[in-house]
Amino acid sequence: MSKLEKLLQRIKNNPKTVRFEELDKILLNAGYEKSQPRGGSSHYTYRKPNNDPITIPYHKPYINEIYVQAVIRALNL
Repeated sequence: MSKLEKLLQRIKNNPKTVRFEELDKILLNAGYEKSQPRGGSSHYTYRKPNNDPITIPYHKPYINEIYVQAVIRALNL
């Protein structure tokens, strides 16, 4: 089992303790393109052709569970 597969499994099992960097890694590996926030915003938008955009706020230490669940649904995990 690769590191990415282990990370995906951990996120599915416990979506409350996911860091922004981990979610970013998964989305970029799935083919999404990240656009940086402008004007002091903390929200990053991930886009992929033929898919709805996913917007995730950058929070430390963990991302809110609602955003993690949205990524899980978008990737059909």
